Amino acid sequence: MSADEWKKKCEAEWSLQGAPLPDSLDWKSVYEAKPLGRNLLKNPAPLGLSKDAPPPEPELHDVPMHGPPRFQLDGDFTGWTTSVEILPYDTSGIPQGAMICQLPQHSWFSMEQVVDLKAEGLWEELLDTFQPEIVIQDCYEESQVHKFIYQLHVKLLGADKSTVISEHSVNPTEDLSTYSHTWKEVSHVFCNYGPGVRYVHFLHRLKNSFMNDFFPTKFTGSSVIVRPVTTSS
Repeated sequence: MSADEWKKKCEAEWSLQGAPLPDSLDWKSVYEAKPLGRNLLKNPAPLGLSKDAPPPEPELHDVPMHGPPRFQLDGDFTGWTTSVEILPYDTSGIPQGAMICQLPQHSWFSMEQVVDLKAEGLWEELLDTFQPEIVIQDCYEESQVHKFIYQLHVKLLGADKSTVISEHSVNPTEDLSTYSHTWKEVSHVFCNYGPGVRYVHFLHRLKNSFMNDFFPTKFTGSSVIVRPVTTSS
């Protein structure tokens, strides 16, 4: 196929009518990269779980775990930068003078990833003038380990990887009075974000708890998808 035919193939399959399609691009490489409509995050389900099935029930051991506390789930976190923040013990609500035998120890487990939009096959003219929708999705388990168990921070960054062009944060409060143990979905659509976006920084934090046993907050279905639609069209 000729270069022009590859360009027309991209335009037709991704409905890019009206979008800037410069002749200088290698349209065969763009087509093979398939940057539109697919998840641009690497390894979006490190725990091997699917949001199409309920979260697995917690494993309860007959004998309490021995050894040091755990603060991280087992999984394949290739492609992610991970970190753990161990939180101080929460003694609020405990009467003065009460004898404390044991308290749960909470921790935040953070995972972050930076998506290079141009390396994934998108081009500057599309990002700057057409500004296709950038769709963020994530799922976390209703674990009941605390009233704050999940945080999401997503930033659209400029070419220097530090200038924030747009951002979105989620920090929900859980209702501990009911328990359904389902996946809770989080989503956001970036649109009309302005020119200059070259990277997407995705960060989520899950709260875990340890007291005689490990009680994590599981997650799955993290995604960053660029859709070939624009709100301004």
